[in-house]
Amino acid sequence: MTEKPEKQAEFVRWMGPLLDALRALGGKASPRETSEWIAEQLALPKELIEAKLKSGNARFHNQVQWARQYLAWEGLIDSTQRGVWTLTPKGAKTRLDEHAGRELFLKWVDIHKRARDQKRNLSDQQVKPGGEEKELPEEVEEQTLLDVIQSLPPEGFERLCKRVLHEFGFERVTVVGKSHDGGIDGLGTLRLNPFVSIKIVFQCKRYRGAVGRPQVGEFRNAMLGRAEKGIFITTGYFTAEAEKEAQRDGAPPVELVDGERLLELFEAKQLGLRPKQAFEIDQAFFDQFR
Repeated sequence: MTEKPEKQAEFVRWMGPLLDALRALGGKASPRETSEWIAEQLALPKELIEAKLKSGNARFHNQVQWARQYLAWEGLIDSTQRGVWTLTPKGAKTRLDEHAGRELFLKWVDIHKRARDQKRNLSDQQVKPGGEEKELPEEVEEQTLLDVIQSLPPEGFERLCKRVLHEFGFERVTVVGKSHDGGIDGLGTLRLNPFVSIKIVFQCKRYRGAVGRPQVGEFRNAMLGRAEKGIFITTGYFTAEAEKEAQRDGAPPVELVDGERLLELFEAKQLGLRPKQAFEIDQAFFDQFR
């Protein structure tokens, strides 16, 4: 085993914190909740958290996903439910330092190498640990869906956001004409119960990069006096400053929906998606017979 893949497997450092995060979050959490817990508890620098891969996805979150994949192969995390990470009984009892995580990583590098050697004609379908950092198959699927959404014209994306809001119970959703938007892209109503409803306005940004604090602030200014709630939807991501601005004390809060969250909404309603059954090899099962 050469040292090259070992040095490049930076995600190994997040294996232990990932298990700690799920324990602290009650044994089950969304991928984003887990990454945010790790970043907050370890006081990770902003530059690390906001660094991007070539695809535009967050590098830190991608590394946490890689850590989750190895922990799932080891039987420490249940990976059967998409969008939710759950500790197994074995995982709940396991604590890993970085050295133990690296040993686990090397173990599975060897298992996959032997599996590829035994069946080379399936090598293109195998996850290839080590070497150059790549995105997980799950994230590649999400990026494909995001590519489709980002390829829409601006007006089409606005109408798509209108459809998403309808799917989640919003009523009388209207897309405002470009020349009359006044800083918003649409408006609607959310009925909380038979007696109470609130007015909402929304903004749609078909971005591949970051939405910053000024854009969130401008949207809030546009919503003042027109609605009780604002929703900012983007196919990109929000900077830390934008997130702080959205929840700034003394100002009406703005709900932020980034590209990753948008994909979760599509999957929750199977909107524009057809279910596909697939099986993943449980290497841990076969490992007991080696």
